[in-house]
Amino acid sequence: MIKGNFDIPLDFLSTSTPPLIGVDISSSSVKMVELSQAPKKGGYIVERYAIEPLPVDAVSDGNINNLDAVSDTVKRAWKRLGSRIKNVSLALPAAAVISKKILLPAGLREDDLEYQVESEANQYIPFALEEVNLDFQVIGPAPNNPDEVEVLLAASRKANVEDRVAAAQSAGLKAIVVDVEAYASEAAFDMIRTQLPGGAADQCVALVDVGAYVMNVNVLRNGQSVYTRDQQVGGAQLTQQIQSVFGLSAEEAESAKRSGGLPENYESDVLSPFRENIAMEVSRALQFFFTSTQYNEVNYVVLAGGCAALPGLDEAVATRTQVSTLVANPFELMTLSSRVKPRQLQMDAPALMIACGLAMRRFDPS
Repeated sequence: MIKGNFDIPLDFLSTSTPPLIGVDISSSSVKMVELSQAPKKGGYIVERYAIEPLPVDAVSDGNINNLDAVSDTVKRAWKRLGSRIKNVSLALPAAAVISKKILLPAGLREDDLEYQVESEANQYIPFALEEVNLDFQVIGPAPNNPDEVEVLLAASRKANVEDRVAAAQSAGLKAIVVDVEAYASEAAFDMIRTQLPGGAADQCVALVDVGAYVMNVNVLRNGQSVYTRDQQVGGAQLTQQIQSVFGLSAEEAESAKRSGGLPENYESDVLSPFRENIAMEVSRALQFFFTSTQYNEVNYVVLAGGCAALPGLDEAVATRTQVSTLVANPFELMTLSSRVKPRQLQMDAPALMIACGLAMRRFDPS
């Protein structure tokens, strides 16, 4: 794979990497996953993983607001992980990255390709090139012209990258790869797609990531994204409802949401209305997809993110949308090390999609 970094120490799309840990810094927690190669060709072993909650507002809208708090959380997560590996793969939220597919003449030498990409980038990036980290990946021949190649360009302001790199460095870790959250999630989704009938060939699959504050909908067809949309709804609303109804602090409400122990009326008064609201938002997102694209059918909905494991959410979404719905588990066909508890991983798996995809960067072909 050809890549360019234009004097940048990190690459969005590079593939040759040493052993590393996938680290997802979200708005609510730091999630880490370490994978190793299984003897079976193409198989993986889940060596270990960790989830460490972040202080409220330490990260919001993809931006690190409290670097010290994030660094401390990354350090605690790494200690909980119990790994000796200090190389990490990080990701930026899609909103912080400008990505564009461009067409260039086929057969260019790497130096000429870099020059052409830099020239094209000036048209799409509203910042001076010295203010951004820029990388590219040759996807393959252009669909309608054998004399051209399709190239994916990705760029982000250096400040966005540097904050995440600094958080890792302050925790004693070394950032090797900076990816994009959507790309990492799509890489992990490939582990799920193989579990669907026929690999979901020529079918539309809506990957719905319900985070703390934002629900991201990414519709994939044959592994390629054909539509994305963010909606302002997420698990933080459920936490706030628990606080309000049962008089708990934010920390108590979040803990109770995860571990249980709430009064009997939690299901009817809080959880059920929240499930229905999420299901309605998913249905709305699919309607936006149908009216914005050439497609008029979604064959599967795959729920990811921290909320995906809520009891009954998959059934509520399936009922509302009339689409077969499943909860994401990219580890389903992987071997688990003795350090990993299967039942706990089953619960945590939907929230680990991005971290899993980042961990898989260790095995990308060079």
